[in-house]
Amino acid sequence: MDVSFEKLTNPELTHVDVFNRWENNPELIPLTRPNQNQLELERQEILTLDKLTQRLKYTQIYLIYLDDQLIGEMNYMVDPSHLYKKESGTAWIGITIGEPQGRGKGIGYKAIQYLEEEIKKQGLYRVELGVFEFNIQAQNLYRKLGYKEIGRIENFTFWQDKMWKDIRMEKYLIDS
Repeated sequence: MDVSFEKLTNPELTHVDVFNRWENNPELIPLTRPNQNQLELERQEILTLDKLTQRLKYTQIYLIYLDDQLIGEMNYMVDPSHLYKKESGTAWIGITIGEPQGRGKGIGYKAIQYLEEEIKKQGLYRVELGVFEFNIQAQNLYRKLGYKEIGRIENFTFWQDKMWKDIRMEKYLIDS
């Protein structure tokens, strides 16, 4: 199993197609974006090459490969307005393992470790993320990586006919 990562700098239509498939996958939507009701949960979002290029102006995106096949993406932005703890110099991270063959193999663990190293190279030492209350697998991954819960936001996302909390977690990146 060969896992590799690549910073996305020049997006192409093939990236847009893959991102659109992941962002509109009914299995992934509840895990990757907050929704206020069933209608939002079912909403399709179409990404264009222009929108992806614009996204790169405020988000660092890294592609995740398994045996040279694109299986996911991870990203971070610095000091976004949705931080729970407004601490300057914070990287907000996100990860999507879009292809089923990339899940449950420890790739997320390796990916987050890689992303943390990239964040440290930028001189940032605090990371924050949000994980939905029902996403136990992701919560376990983040705890295993040293993330600590710092708060919960009530009624944050809709899934399985009810509203769920968003759990906010943080980690300080310290050289070991």
